[in-house]
Amino acid sequence: MNDIVDSSVQDKRIRTEFVDANNLTFEVDKCGSGDKLAICLHGFPEHSFSWRYQLPMLAELGYEAWAPNLRGYGKTSRPLLIENYTMDHLLADVAGLIDAAGKSEVVLIAHDWGAVIAWQFAIKKIRPLHKLIICNVPHPIPMMKSMKNGLGQLKKSWYIFFFQIPRLPEWLLGRNQAKGISQAFRNSAVNKDMFPDEVVEVYRKNANQPGALTAMINYYRGLFKGRKNASIEDIAIIDTPTLMVWGEDDVALSKDTTYGTQDYVTDFRIRYLPRVSHWVQQEAPEAVNAMMSAFLTDKPIPEAHWVMQLTEPTE
Repeated sequence: MNDIVDSSVQDKRIRTEFVDANNLTFEVDKCGSGDKLAICLHGFPEHSFSWRYQLPMLAELGYEAWAPNLRGYGKTSRPLLIENYTMDHLLADVAGLIDAAGKSEVVLIAHDWGAVIAWQFAIKKIRPLHKLIICNVPHPIPMMKSMKNGLGQLKKSWYIFFFQIPRLPEWLLGRNQAKGISQAFRNSAVNKDMFPDEVVEVYRKNANQPGALTAMINYYRGLFKGRKNASIEDIAIIDTPTLMVWGEDDVALSKDTTYGTQDYVTDFRIRYLPRVSHWVQQEAPEAVNAMMSAFLTDKPIPEAHWVMQLTEPTE
């Protein structure tokens, strides 16, 4: 029994299994079966539960869909050291999971921190990918340019630097049994109805596990430790067909961080979703699923539009 995801919000079509990969044990939500793998990587401070709307859709398209809890999350192994959360380890985790699945075709789908990993996975060509779908995280070069060219994105990224402080971020987010995690979703969502109590409770319980917040924040600390190993010359052109899905009302990432991505991805498409937050695949699942499904089946990808409606004033 999963004591983090209550049965009232768990899709019965989704099963949870444990997979050994890269010398760790991963808790993996799975749906469907077949020779094709769609692997979905969640972000911070999330959980495999964040892909609950996408896994059944992917299964219907003929994929065996996997959403692993990344290292440190859920019931997946939780290494202790910051050094355990550098990019090399995270990339090896994804490679190990793909190898464990043993499928003939792989689609990589990712959001937030999962997308940070996915971009690097595709850039470094660690395993062959049939297609790549990125949700609300920019390619590293446009992101770096945006950070250098003005204070706007730098201010939005304040938390990355705050997370470098030892212990304080864990204490602040962990107060009142990690209530701050629940508030993070509610406060930043546009359509708050998509994050009722029973949904944000999953993320609060996930973060409230012993050592979980430190593991989550260590991704950011490990990112800084790994910076000395990265250089602009390492960033190769991606030739994997790529779709970016972007909620425009993202409090942490500016829309202009997406501009110029086509210069670094040879087969690139992007769809913006107005009046949708950073939590795009959870907040607008029908639109996101329609876009993903069209992309994966080589059909025209629909676009999202927001139309202002005016009403007569009431007396």
